[in-house]
Amino acid sequence: MSDSSAKSRPRFHRAYSFGIVTAGLFLVSWAGQFVFQAIAVRNEADQHGSSFSWSEFFPQFLSSTFENWQSEFLQLIWQAAGLMLFYFWGSSQSREGEERVEAKVDALLEDRGIEPARFVRDMRARADGKS
Repeated sequence: MSDSSAKSRPRFHRAYSFGIVTAGLFLVSWAGQFVFQAIAVRNEADQHGSSFSWSEFFPQFLSSTFENWQSEFLQLIWQAAGLMLFYFWGSSQSREGEERVEAKVDALLEDRGIEPARFVRDMRARADGKS
């Protein structure tokens, strides 16, 4: 690896800072869930006159963890995939955005003294190789 490529690449902690922070927050929250659920299970066992059992706690902990993950990931996937599908299908919101951008481009062309319809024809002709 040359010196110039080594200098242009950011250090690991800078390049992956978002992932590192996200992983750190995940681990802290998961550890918090573990501790507080263990306390709740121990208190419940004490109330019922039984003793705390790790073999009973771990299935509960893993079950609640996967239940939370399933709920959150399904919501996230639906939001990302659903929004992508609606944008692809041309929902009213995505059409509105395209119309606004097109109107702004037309206004800029007119401001420069260029007729938007002629500009489109010229660009299509160039794309077809008819310049």
